[in-house]
Formats: sequence, C-alpha cells, structure tokens
Amino acid sequence: MKKFLVICQIIYLLFLIPWVFTFGMSFLAFDDGFIAWNILFVLGIAVYPVFIIACSVVAWAIHRRYKRAAIITNSVPMLWVGSIGTLLIYVAVS
Repeated sequence: MKKFLVICQIIYLLFLIPWVFTFGMSFLAFDDGFIAWNILFVLGIAVYPVFIIACSVVAWAIHRRYKRAAIITNSVPMLWVGSIGTLLIYVAVS
C-alpha cells in the first residue's frame, strides 16, 4: 500500500517537469483572445499541482483505515494527466 502511494507520487513529481513547460505554453491560448474555453484550458492545466498535493495529503491521511479509498484518491491526478494529454494530442494532430 505504502509502495503504491510512494511510486504514484514519484510519477506525479516526474510529470511536473513537462507540466512547467506545458503551463508556460498554455498562455499562448490567449493569442486569439480571452474566450471562456481558453480560460478554462489554462486553469485546467494550472490547477494540476494543487490537485497532486491535495490528493496526496488525503490519501496519506486515510491510508490506514480506508486502503481502497486511498488508492482511488491517489489516482485522481492520473485522470488529469490522461485527459490533458489526450486533449493536447488531439490539438497537435488536428
């Protein structure tokens, strides 16, 4: 259980390296103006580290009593990576 939490958090830490570049480049979305979609896109990318920290704290707080809930809570940022990654790949291809 602890191994899973530690490994996931190391992976999240490694994902922060490309996140810095992606976050910086996401501001180019405002070249077309301040449209609601552009603002949501940048906010969606900007909030990622906050969710990593929040989910990690909650997962470690509940890991002794609720093992399954801790695993699910710790996996939430991975959904973030998958959805943003899919969106970026879609934008790059089209």
